[in-house]
Amino acid sequence: MAGTPQRTTDGPAPRIPLVDYLDLAGEPRLVVRECDGCGARFFDRRNACAACGLTGFHAAELPREGTVRTFTIVALAAPGVPAPFVAAVVDCGGTLVRGNLVNVDPDPDHVTLGMKVRLTTVPVGTDAAGTQAVGFGFEPA
Repeated sequence: MAGTPQRTTDGPAPRIPLVDYLDLAGEPRLVVRECDGCGARFFDRRNACAACGLTGFHAAELPREGTVRTFTIVALAAPGVPAPFVAAVVDCGGTLVRGNLVNVDPDPDHVTLGMKVRLTTVPVGTDAAGTQAVGFGFEPA
């Protein structure tokens, strides 16, 4: 289940997803809430669908591969955030996902609209107990 450390007593250190919709069990994947009525998809918890008003939802897994629809190269970031980096919007089977591109040179010669990418995980920190926080990004497919 997303948001729950996934560890066995003899296995590796526990990992916790940075966002609730990142599922780290098995192959990492993004899981959205899909409206039972109209099929609208949401990353956050909803009491009712913003598109049709119905209250029924089910979990839907997004494809792990997608296409870059738009991007920007961020040259100046907050203290402690390495720059430059590429922030992008990726089309994952019709659902748009905001995420950073990783394992790619942050320059227009290496990032293009329509570029094929796949979901990957990125460690973002470890606490004193050894639990690792894990985020996600997209890398060239």
